[in-house]
Amino acid sequence: MAAVGITAGAVMAVVGLPPVDLHGPLHYLGVMGPLCGGTRGVHAMMSGQWDEAWRYNPLSLVLVPGAVLALVRETVGRVSGRWLNLRVTHRRAALVLGLLPAAALTINQQAHADLLRTGPESGTPTGLLLYAAAVPPIVTVVAVRLCLRRRSSS
Repeated sequence: MAAVGITAGAVMAVVGLPPVDLHGPLHYLGVMGPLCGGTRGVHAMMSGQWDEAWRYNPLSLVLVPGAVLALVRETVGRVSGRWLNLRVTHRRAALVLGLLPAAALTINQQAHADLLRTGPESGTPTGLLLYAAAVPPIVTVVAVRLCLRRRSSS
């Protein structure tokens, strides 16, 4: 997934933003989620425009280096046979530490709704079509995994 993301980001840095509308359903109601502006943020990050990336989505400044680190971890692990793992011992504290920045990012993105509502939109709600196409396979995969998990535990 990290390799696909880095590749897509590199392609966007060379070719530009996708010519389709990738917004989720809530975007059309004026609700900006924590991922709004992410595509433009990654595009700016991969183009070396860090201030622009911060404006569109601060998460993009963490996402791109995080994907690179994930690829480095994967490569080192496969070559050496030794994996760097992180063990979380205090799950509630980790959950709170994860939810607080997510809530702050959501508030930030909603505060910048005017900026995030502008951009290269084709007028066709392609994002809605992508959601409609993605939901059945995702539901199927989740259902199969749950069934397999129940079978293996019985």
